[in-house]
Amino acid sequence: MARETDLVTAEHYFSTDPDAPMRRGEIEFSVAGRHYRLAVAAGVFSAGRLDPGTAVLLRKATLPGAATEGALLDLGCGYGPIACVLATEAPAATVHAIDVNSRARELTAENAATLGLGDRVRVSAPDDVPDDVEFAQIWSNPPTHVGKAELHALMDRWLPRLAPGGVAWLVINRNLGGDSLHTWLAGRGWMVDRVASQKGFRVLRVGGKPAAA
Repeated sequence: MARETDLVTAEHYFSTDPDAPMRRGEIEFSVAGRHYRLAVAAGVFSAGRLDPGTAVLLRKATLPGAATEGALLDLGCGYGPIACVLATEAPAATVHAIDVNSRARELTAENAATLGLGDRVRVSAPDDVPDDVEFAQIWSNPPTHVGKAELHALMDRWLPRLAPGGVAWLVINRNLGGDSLHTWLAGRGWMVDRVASQKGFRVLRVGGKPAAA
């Protein structure tokens, strides 16, 4: 993933309970003509700016719209930029925002509430998502630094929870396994399309749930 920035410490952003001091800040960005200002803090992924991969994903993937219903998943939500954009663009949908990092979850809940989205952004640890929830869409800038085995396990856990006809949008750094993940997912029986390649990132559209999934 992109390099750490000024608010991010050497501590891994995927730590469950960050030890870094709670140094807070704000970032601003625009997506689909809307401006966002979100609270950030040290110990959370890309706290100094909107991560370039996330920016490419939100720019190049097909955002949900007013007609989108059901449950959407922000997998590895960080401080919530993807979840907040999804909830804003799809007012009839519910967004599940999950992260192993407790500070990230706190920030996502705070940011969603500030934007008036708190009733439709459900923030939780991964194990707390009800087993019977299927997702119309999954969005993720996954943590490639956890290692290939862990990344594959993450995909094997969540992609099968796509609802029939559902789609996942993933962004992966080309130099950190973007093409190999594409190949691996296709080998698992998923239909994978590379819809964009920009600034060293691959945007993948994943659908067509395998029969065995």
